Amino acid sequence: MASNLKYFIILLTLIVILFFYQNFVLNNKISINDYSQNMVLIPGGKYFMGSSGPEDYSNERPVHKMVVDSFFMDKYEVTNYQFLEFVNQTGYITTAEKIISWDDMKKQLPTNISKLPDSLLEPGSLVFEASKYPIPLNDESRWWKWKKGASWKKPFGNNSSIKNIMDHPVVHISWDDAVAYSEWVGKRLPTEAEWEWAASGGIRDALYPWGNESINKEPMKANFWQGHFPYLNIKKDGFNFTAPIGSYLPNEYGLFDMAGNVWEWCFDYYNEKSYFLDRNEEICINPKGPDKPFDSNEPFAIKRVLRGGSFLCNDSYCSGYRVTRRMSSSQDTGLSHTGFRCVKDSK
Repeated sequence: MASNLKYFIILLTLIVILFFYQNFVLNNKISINDYSQNMVLIPGGKYFMGSSGPEDYSNERPVHKMVVDSFFMDKYEVTNYQFLEFVNQTGYITTAEKIISWDDMKKQLPTNISKLPDSLLEPGSLVFEASKYPIPLNDESRWWKWKKGASWKKPFGNNSSIKNIMDHPVVHISWDDAVAYSEWVGKRLPTEAEWEWAASGGIRDALYPWGNESINKEPMKANFWQGHFPYLNIKKDGFNFTAPIGSYLPNEYGLFDMAGNVWEWCFDYYNEKSYFLDRNEEICINPKGPDKPFDSNEPFAIKRVLRGGSFLCNDSYCSGYRVTRRMSSSQDTGLSHTGFRCVKDSK
């Protein structure tokens, strides 16, 4: 009788342990894979948008008053896992997977440009390739290479896959692709004003999402380029390309990778003079960007704002991980360092 009771107690203990283990695994699986629930409330507030610091670019000026209402924001950048679910359920085909329409492309080019060969209009995307030695940083074509077949599911070209990087941010995503995903999950892209406010973590005049401590001070705070761009990356942060989401500490609002990893699309058109237009108003309240895009370097291109920097950013090149740094790209373009995250209205 005592022996049976002993075995009964052991069996009961094992059942209890198994129950708690299964629940732990289930909860952990949900926390990792059910990213759609991982949003945080960003409280509304008033701040001065832009920068007048020594590192700022002309499109970050002038500083102007801004007010944004509260909103929810994804803790993490959208991952390959999430985007795969979207594609599996909708059959969506990204921009990089489609044959390029010359009729659409030529609208964004000077009128004297001849039609490109059909071989250059096949599906593909721009992929970063490090140089083998130091080169001037005034010609991006030296490290960006067009690769046929490159897309979100083949980030380095036809012989690559996302099988082992499902928890990395999805890349080669155009603005159009990001909008399509956002609408599917019942969310939207952040405005540029919302993005900058969220990135600051509520820290006044923050240079970076974590404050003002140098990004180069260890321990590493983001996934960016350490060394000499674009030929030598010493990888103190542990990664050569993208990193799994949540690999570094979040900012004060609980947002991960607001600096580095991948550039993130915002809703707004990019206009290099938009801050001068905003300054004409005493205070901007929940702006959604300029009515029209304009970049004097590519005056025919329809561009949208990118924020946050990427694994390629370095102080010698772009310092894109600063809270106020602004970049842009044509809304129908994806690159191997471009992704996004979503937001949702709080009301």
